Amino acid sequence: MLAQAKLAQGDLRLVALALIAETPRHGYEIIKLIETKTAEWYSPAPSIVYPTLGSLVEAGYVTASDDPPRLFTITDDGRAYLDQNRDPVDVVLNRLTALGERVSRWRRALGTDGKQLDPDADSTESLVEILARAAGKSGQK
Repeated sequence: MLAQAKLAQGDLRLVALALIAETPRHGYEIIKLIETKTAEWYSPAPSIVYPTLGSLVEAGYVTASDDPPRLFTITDDGRAYLDQNRDPVDVVLNRLTALGERVSRWRRALGTDGKQLDPDADSTESLVEILARAAGKSGQK
């Protein structure tokens, strides 16, 4: 996974809320779902995910169980906020999915399907191309 690959804080907040809206989730589960969506190219750090979840609790968009591992559940206010931000949520989720599909195709083309690639100059350049194509395609509807 590349250190350069990141989600903006607001995007991560929306993605986490959307994933929690599907079903109550633990923070680790959110990390793993994002990894899966991006074909394991991007894994958000727990040091980013858990404070993001804490901010969702503070905003009243989710509740968290008292006992670890904390289970996060969306509230009515969280659903309303998610509905108000449906377009940006869908764009970010579609970009993550498009990235995962492109990374998977790229790995198959290199004959490394299912194997983690070490980021080197060539793979970093390819990621930039993949992200550019994903961004371009998501803007076309």
